[in-house]
Amino acid sequence: MPPSPTDMNTALNNLETFINTEKTIPILLKVGLVHAHFETIHPFLDGNGRVGRLLITFILCYEGILRKPLLYLSHFFKVHRSEYYRHLQKIRDDGDWETWLKFFLRGVYEVAQEATTTASNIVQLRELHRNIVATQFPRLGGTYQLLEYLYQRPVITVNGAAKVTGLSYANANRLVMKFQEHGLLRQMDTYQRNRRFTYADYVDMFSDEEMPKDEHQRPSVLEEEKTEYFT
Repeated sequence: MPPSPTDMNTALNNLETFINTEKTIPILLKVGLVHAHFETIHPFLDGNGRVGRLLITFILCYEGILRKPLLYLSHFFKVHRSEYYRHLQKIRDDGDWETWLKFFLRGVYEVAQEATTTASNIVQLRELHRNIVATQFPRLGGTYQLLEYLYQRPVITVNGAAKVTGLSYANANRLVMKFQEHGLLRQMDTYQRNRRFTYADYVDMFSDEEMPKDEHQRPSVLEEEKTEYFT
């Protein structure tokens, strides 16, 4: 049961004060406390879990612990969903903060280890694909520009490729087809116009399941909201 609206506003004010003034508690413990408090206050009708998890990353970035938002605990909480809810409830029922913080710190450790492994895999993938580009189609212009851009935006259209590389539409289309031929891009839909392509090997490093290959296989946003809380 969340607090009444009056108590909720007071609780949010207290939480904001704690975030901005508390300097003695180690930052990871502080973030764990903030997340648990926010989830208990539960100020919104929907989206409290997502906002609470974003707070973790935002505070770590604000405090200079992270230079980029590369530590996100949603996957850990999803895998250990029952345990996650149980620890939060034990805080409310029994004041058991210690067990929650141990669980939270374990999550930070595991996600950090996974992030390190993913970063190493990205470097290896980048070198592999640069070698493919260099050896298989060295004379095509815009190849390296397109490959590097895909690490920023892994979904692209032919028009997007033309804009990134400065090539004509026909040449950009030829380049995209070449990328697809060598497995660097995968078409996401079955359309003939406005086709979208994904840098699938890169995207798959950040997801548990492969991205649907067919446009019609993708669930609607509403269905995702209904069926998958931890998206």
